Amino acid sequence: MSTIDVPNPLPSPKEDAQELKKAFDGLGTNEKVAIKILGRRTAEQRAEIRRTYAVLYKKSLLDRLQSELSGDFRKAMILWMMDPAERDAKLVHEALKKKGEKFLVRLVSSYRYTDDYVMSELAIFEASLLINAVKKRELHDEDFLRIITTRNKSQLKATFLHYKRLSGKSIDEDIDHHSSSQFANMMIRAIWCLASPEKHFAEVIRYSIEGLGTDEDTLTRAIVCRAEIDMKRIKEEYKATFKTTVTCDVIGDTSGDYKEILLTLVGSEET
Repeated sequence: MSTIDVPNPLPSPKEDAQELKKAFDGLGTNEKVAIKILGRRTAEQRAEIRRTYAVLYKKSLLDRLQSELSGDFRKAMILWMMDPAERDAKLVHEALKKKGEKFLVRLVSSYRYTDDYVMSELAIFEASLLINAVKKRELHDEDFLRIITTRNKSQLKATFLHYKRLSGKSIDEDIDHHSSSQFANMMIRAIWCLASPEKHFAEVIRYSIEGLGTDEDTLTRAIVCRAEIDMKRIKEEYKATFKTTVTCDVIGDTSGDYKEILLTLVGSEET
């Protein structure tokens, strides 16, 4: 579901590194070359370019980007060029420094089963536990948190299906109906991320560009982090929900090289 348009034939990492060096060494940095090369390479290919650049020129490519670029464009390019695990660690660290994020700690520190095996009877039983907790507004209930933070995604999807069958509403709708706290809102977002991440990130992108000002940091994180994962699904969800496209909204709310790197990562879509 990646939207990265890798060229064919693909230049070698050495050729890419050399082209980037030329782009940096002119009278002014050629940002278009950096976008054309780095915006159209996979994580593995970008890592190889970083290694090759360091070997050829004895300098860090990230450091060079840091010195040559500026503003939101620089932030996007640096985040994009980081190893995905390194990037995730950085973003999680920043999130956990914020006040009121105790549930996030639980999500990233607990053991989540990674297999896709689904236990149907358990899904029915735990759906009833979730229903009871939501209707009593006990989202901090130990069983509730245990289920959300430890069950594999397939198990959770089955549990949420039984929740809707038993309750008449989806779990996120039910939480929204019974609770309006910040923790409840965070729980809804967490459930979206686990069960239907495309819905969550479509909302994130929409609300980062809606209103009088654009939240560039949030917009950058959403597009950079999902471009190689599920951006195609996000674009479909976005169009179905908001009756417009990610491309149209990015064009309308951003400009310059920052706009170009975001559009490159979003990829083409029918407008």
